[in-house]
Amino acid sequence: MKKKLVVFTGAGVSADSGISTFRDSDGLWARYRIEEVCTPEALVKNRETVIHFYNMRRKELLEKNPNAGHYALAALESCFEVEIITQNIDDLHERAGSSRVTHLHGELRKLRSSRDENLIFPIPGWEQTLEMTAPDGTPARPFVVFFGESVPAFDRAAEIAASADLFVVAGTSLSVYPAASLVRCFIPNVPVYVVDPGQPDLSAIRNPVRIIRKNAATGIPELQEILMENEKNRQ
Repeated sequence: MKKKLVVFTGAGVSADSGISTFRDSDGLWARYRIEEVCTPEALVKNRETVIHFYNMRRKELLEKNPNAGHYALAALESCFEVEIITQNIDDLHERAGSSRVTHLHGELRKLRSSRDENLIFPIPGWEQTLEMTAPDGTPARPFVVFFGESVPAFDRAAEIAASADLFVVAGTSLSVYPAASLVRCFIPNVPVYVVDPGQPDLSAIRNPVRIIRKNAATGIPELQEILMENEKNRQ
């Protein structure tokens, strides 16, 4: 039976594909105020601005490709039962070949009903028009969890984290909640691997931790080799 490998990814994994991040010094929040583009109130008051913002994010995404880190995670499915939990709203994990991906904060290439958060549908291309409606007739909105909204996928993600035999944290500072609290969900003694060139907040992790201080495109392939070699020796 394959071991369960749960991978928790953040913006650093997508950044290596050229996707604009939000929190870096030159990131999106340096150019936009959260209150203008990423809150329910902004969608009501400045619908055109919010729709345009996510159209630009979607257009950017369609011009980018998965990096070596994404492909390494997909390749690990040959040896492990891999579940990816991501804070990212892009589809680069899926495009690299990962088959089980849980998006905590929504998916950029999908829209949803303004009334029913469970009525989600794909958007063709990159542009959402202001007049676009959901199948229930309400104005369509980006399928993105805005600041101040609940995270519908969190309970499912917590269950996945609790089922891990191995846990990987990659490209996240562990500073965004409730997502970061997933590191408190896995059982004691589960080995934890962290791939990040910075200083993520590991204070909530009580398990044994091995850190690879490299960016995702370099560090995750290195971790792939380590995990596959360990599994080979175990067998």
